[in-house]
Amino acid sequence: MWTLGLDTSTWTASVGVARAGEPVAERTRRAQSSHALSLIPLIDETLAAAGIDVSQLSAVAVSNGPGSFTGLRIGLSTAKGLAYALGARLVGVPTLQALARAVGPREGLVCTLLDARKSEVYAALFRWRDGAIEQLGREQALSPRELPGLVDGPVTLVGDGVDVYRDLLHSLFGERARLVPASDLPPCGGMVARMGWERLGAGEETPVARLEPLYVRPSEAERKSG
Repeated sequence: MWTLGLDTSTWTASVGVARAGEPVAERTRRAQSSHALSLIPLIDETLAAAGIDVSQLSAVAVSNGPGSFTGLRIGLSTAKGLAYALGARLVGVPTLQALARAVGPREGLVCTLLDARKSEVYAALFRWRDGAIEQLGREQALSPRELPGLVDGPVTLVGDGVDVYRDLLHSLFGERARLVPASDLPPCGGMVARMGWERLGAGEETPVARLEPLYVRPSEAERKSG
């Protein structure tokens, strides 16, 4: 089964193709303004690198948040359109969990951080145990200064929130933290494809009409209307 993986949760879009859960091709590109114009060409480029036609896709997996509200909407609408047109299976993959999986097994905790603007990050904690990853609690939006109160012991901090708050994180965590910025580990469409294949195998397929983004916090429009 060929699975397409899409991640548009940040300014960097990543598209991956996996066969039976094993990534075959991946292309990653930072958008200059919006993923709306660049995502379809990036998908075409990745499919060409994998040596397959779009009609051969059996499933579409998409990173469904948290992350950029606009980026998530573009990714989900593209994934839904492809799944509907192809009659392919569709599944959402948690953005922060995919990032934690991509950084690989390590001692201590993994804390994934995405820049949420407004002096906040989207964060989640994970732990590797016996080759599998376990999420500790829910995704949340918070100030980086709150992170030390959630993390005990050594930790790997990963994501574009590290790029934005590197100096602050250094001062908050000192030597007990390893910082992995997005410049070292960008979003991984191949991991989204792999996790999508795993989730579909576990029966987690989502109907096109029911797949929604995980925003974590309300949008600016929702806050103003409330």
